[in-house]
Amino acid sequence: MKLYAINNGHFKLDGGAMFGVVPKSLWKTSNPPDENNMCSWAMRSLLIEDGDRLILVDCGMGDKQSEKFFGYYFLHGTDTLDAGLAQHGFHRNDITDVFLTHLHFDHCGGAIVKSGDLYVPAFKNAKFWSNQRHWQWATQPNPREKASFLKENILPIYESGQLNFVDVPQSSAFTTSSLGFDLYVVDGHTDAQMLPIISYKGQTIAFMGDLIPSSGHIPLPWVMGYDTRPLLTMQEKEVLLQKAAAESWFLFFEHDPVCELGTIIQTERGPRLDKKSRLEDIL
Repeated sequence: MKLYAINNGHFKLDGGAMFGVVPKSLWKTSNPPDENNMCSWAMRSLLIEDGDRLILVDCGMGDKQSEKFFGYYFLHGTDTLDAGLAQHGFHRNDITDVFLTHLHFDHCGGAIVKSGDLYVPAFKNAKFWSNQRHWQWATQPNPREKASFLKENILPIYESGQLNFVDVPQSSAFTTSSLGFDLYVVDGHTDAQMLPIISYKGQTIAFMGDLIPSSGHIPLPWVMGYDTRPLLTMQEKEVLLQKAAAESWFLFFEHDPVCELGTIIQTERGPRLDKKSRLEDIL
């Protein structure tokens, strides 16, 4: 097995929304805002090369939305999905599986492209993976999350015939999958978000998705304002961070603009970032 970090570009979100009730005086040191209180965030996918499978975990927001839409999120930088794949000798047509942690636009938008007047899969040879519980949540969205679940990102996956479902438990839990890695299924950010837990070169790599989007979100109360159940997010974080500290896991941060991987240490103030690293540093 080989793992690769794929950078899909950067976007901006309001710092207050990203850190919830945490005062700006605290979070601005780790994520400096601009004059409009917007902070820069990465869209970092994980590519898993495992035998004859090439699995892409999340795929950014893509480029099919309107100029007005992208104007809300201030895309910047030169990184793209195609360039990131090419850097490691791959093409999007090589992808056999696209594993979507959840269906918010910044995680799944790149799964679908516009071809003329049609929306079609960006990965024509891939199976797309979600789960029935989250699929129902996304296709019958609540008012709070409706703006994050865009039908042009989601429905064409089903219409393509390439959609597959992973079996997941009915509440937050660790579980297995048929894709060669375990999962931590969590409900605090959105219902049935799936986080891959991967054994790699004698180490454990945990893909954090939006449970812990950046290294700045490691302290338990540092929870996004976007989360539907913030108290549950705190509980789910605590369970994972205790295991991560005790077993020396590496956490893979999808949205951290700088830090790709980090390890955890328990302190008197609770879990904190110990060391930063990169996938290429793991022997």
